[in-house]
Amino acid sequence: MFDELLKFLGKLDGQQVSVNLECQADADGYLDKECPNDPCRFGFKVHEQDWSDIVRDEEVFCPSCGHAAPAQDWLTTEQVEWAKQAAFNQLTDGFDQAMRQDANDWNRRQRPNQLVSITMQVAGTPEPVQLPLTATEPMRLKISCEKCNCRYSVIGSAYFCPSCGHNAADHMFSQSLDKIRASLDVVPTLKVAIPDRDAAEHAARSLIEGGLQSAVTAFQRFAEALFTANPAAPKARRNAFQNLEEGSRLWHQAYGTTYEQHLGADDLTELGRYFQQRHLLAHKDGLVDADYVVKSGDASYREGQRLVIQAAAVRCCVDLVEKLGNMLRADAQTAAAQAKTAPEGGPGVSGG
Repeated sequence: MFDELLKFLGKLDGQQVSVNLECQADADGYLDKECPNDPCRFGFKVHEQDWSDIVRDEEVFCPSCGHAAPAQDWLTTEQVEWAKQAAFNQLTDGFDQAMRQDANDWNRRQRPNQLVSITMQVAGTPEPVQLPLTATEPMRLKISCEKCNCRYSVIGSAYFCPSCGHNAADHMFSQSLDKIRASLDVVPTLKVAIPDRDAAEHAARSLIEGGLQSAVTAFQRFAEALFTANPAAPKARRNAFQNLEEGSRLWHQAYGTTYEQHLGADDLTELGRYFQQRHLLAHKDGLVDADYVVKSGDASYREGQRLVIQAAAVRCCVDLVEKLGNMLRADAQTAAAQAKTAPEGGPGVSGG
């Protein structure tokens, strides 16, 4: 009675249902992608042409966390759900067609005018309409990898090229500093916009103190990326570039210059105070201890007080890390140029 249904089930035994998922590009020509790493699930886009011509099938990198996986693993949650529904619809349609065929075959075998006649009718379900999967809105921040020219776009921050995994530290350094300045610009408006004065002050303080911490973190990541790009660089401990003295020493070993040569003693001392303040904010909720007074040389505080960070101080910190970062970038570019022109096996950088 159910020959066609049994045939259909037999075809399914051990077979996978294949669904043709044609992802549409957005208005700017970018395809939606999502990191398959569960703790991350970062959403981003890659230009459709570059996904086809530049990105390798074997390995794609998450712009946020750096996770690597084959190209087939980067479907978004929405794309996976669409494919599941399409597969379910395909199976349902197959079942319905097989059952209808069995019913028709059975009904044709019934003799007319017989005393007892049994016919079969399959109601089934209306054939589902699978709407095309549309792309999400274009993302504002568009990046072109300086190493492989792959074009990708993100919301927020990106650290790695999805095609080659190149660390986009230079771009992110500038973007991070711009974001800090922009957040400081809204502090006056924020204080007026929030009716609760206590809440307004708390929000403003969080923005200002967060800006100081972000400025130090942006510099640390930038310096680390430039440092590790030099094959001659010695091994550095984790977070070494959160410490200006240690970072300067390592930089001198790798590139032959020191932070003081780039900033001068006064600016370096001031920047050192901001770095120490970041440490207190991150690890002691801004409460001053004896180490801070000694290491920063800041005599305006005594042990047990809490730091008071002004927006002007954060802007000064941002300006200083930007100035030092630009100098470090120049060092790295000079070293790279020397390495290209040096005889094979010869030194690319000579320490000072």
